[in-house]
Amino acid sequence: MQQPCFLPMTKKEMQALGWQELDILLVTGDAYVDHPSFGAALLGRHLVNQGFRTGIIAQPNWKQPESVLTMGRPRLYAGVTAGAMDSMVANYTANKKLRRNDSYTPGNDYGYRPNRASLIYTNLLKAAFPKLPIVLGGIEASMRRLAHYDYWEDKIRRSLLLDAKADILVYGMAEQQVITIAQRLSDGTTGSVGATGRSPLPQLFANIPGTAVVSSQLPEKNSFLQLPAYEAILKDKSKLIDAMHLLEKEHAIPGGPCLVQAHANRFVILQPPSALLSTKKMDALYALPFSRQTHPSYAQPVPALEPVVNSIVTHRGCFGGCTFCALGAHQGKLIQSRSQNAIIAEAKKITTMKSFHGTFTDLGGPSANMYGIICTRPGGPCNRPSCLIPEICKHLSTDHKKQTALLKAVKNIPNVKHAFVASGIRYDLANEDPAYIAYLLKNKHISGTLKIAPEHTSPSVLKRMRKPPAPVCEKFIRHYRQAAKKNAQPGYITAYFIASFPGSTREDMQTVNRFAQKHNLRVEQMQDFIPLPMTLAGIMYATGLDPWTRQPLMVAKNQRERNVQRKVLLKKNRFSQAINRPNKKKS
Repeated sequence: MQQPCFLPMTKKEMQALGWQELDILLVTGDAYVDHPSFGAALLGRHLVNQGFRTGIIAQPNWKQPESVLTMGRPRLYAGVTAGAMDSMVANYTANKKLRRNDSYTPGNDYGYRPNRASLIYTNLLKAAFPKLPIVLGGIEASMRRLAHYDYWEDKIRRSLLLDAKADILVYGMAEQQVITIAQRLSDGTTGSVGATGRSPLPQLFANIPGTAVVSSQLPEKNSFLQLPAYEAILKDKSKLIDAMHLLEKEHAIPGGPCLVQAHANRFVILQPPSALLSTKKMDALYALPFSRQTHPSYAQPVPALEPVVNSIVTHRGCFGGCTFCALGAHQGKLIQSRSQNAIIAEAKKITTMKSFHGTFTDLGGPSANMYGIICTRPGGPCNRPSCLIPEICKHLSTDHKKQTALLKAVKNIPNVKHAFVASGIRYDLANEDPAYIAYLLKNKHISGTLKIAPEHTSPSVLKRMRKPPAPVCEKFIRHYRQAAKKNAQPGYITAYFIASFPGSTREDMQTVNRFAQKHNLRVEQMQDFIPLPMTLAGIMYATGLDPWTRQPLMVAKNQRERNVQRKVLLKKNRFSQAINRPNKKKS
């Protein structure tokens, strides 16, 4: 099927493509931006490439049910995502105050994405299209696929699948799941050899890796592991710790058992993670003809596009295993890298676009310097939650030759002035390859300031974060600035810190402040801790317990204590604004 310039958003656009109906309708809480960094666009083009006519309804008016009727009833199913962020994170600050902007909305306006968008959109679609299968996906669905602590309501909530009453939930990067679901619905088979004829949805959706379904019956005996039940967690929040440890151990890599969690007399059946995309398939996915523009119906720009319009995704996943991070939990811990040839081809295409003015703003992923790094363990990757903590695994390759070769190749493309690494790097990994640090500076792949994320300096807090000890960060800063001086570069560093992390005290934040001053780090890049659903750090906040020792933790829950911890770090704000700036007299 030929790819359109943009996926249709109206009946008129459908008809211009010669489509009388859609096979699949995608509903998203983000504006439609035809760029591979936006999930609905990526999945939509992937579905069209596989022969399924797919349209997008972006940010429907949830107060007007007819807003999802624009293109009629799809033939197979409707997919729902809250967007690139959990809708509660998108709508509220860490201190539960309503945000007055949304970078995924035209004009940076707010109020176009409802709270708990996945649930609201599913209800809209069920009312509009009775009996149409509804598929939940995106990061909101991924992180709420089981019983979880919800910070904004300060309570334990059921699996989103039960609350939204959708038919199936896909978690992680969903390219393989959405195609399997579409194919099964299209041919009416269960996926089993010899199966024919239309089957009930529970059978159609059975045993798809990277999905969750609700059933009134348990799977076959000995084919699953049981998580603490929702009701048990309501009575004892510490059961969340048991559930998370089991999830991290058994679902760290594809191929494990399915997990089951009881909710009253029903069961959420969680299949193991989807298999990794091969390099060939990942190359083909990102080679689809994205316009890298907002949909022409928008009168105002979508701010989230600006920083990524001329960036390139080189890989997925993160083997850091940080306890507070949703990205690793969503994308998985195993790295999936694209080939250098495919990335070069995409880069050359971008250089022909009007939006390109000689600079690639980023070549990276969750951490730029994980590109091309693989596990060399005989027998394949293990279920260790982090490949870097408490120390870097001996089976992890740590040279950066593939990334430096890629950066060099992109920089040598005609009309390319700069190829920056802006997505931040893992400094503990970079310490293992000093030549990499020198290469970035010598070849000017840093756009003014390098981003790193120490997050904290307290040994006990860093341990609970699964971050390296402070001396590891100091070693990197020392080497980086030595290399910067040698290459006549300023060596500016922006460091990200978190205040009010479970176990962090005011005294701990004072040590962070002293660390930032000692090393001349900019401290504007600081955030209050947000207990994200289904993260180990979120569970620490909910339970007030260390998840390994079960000992009580000091947790800053009231607004006054959270404000104090933040202000401890920001009280030297005039200093932080002045540092990392060149001396005007000398410049």
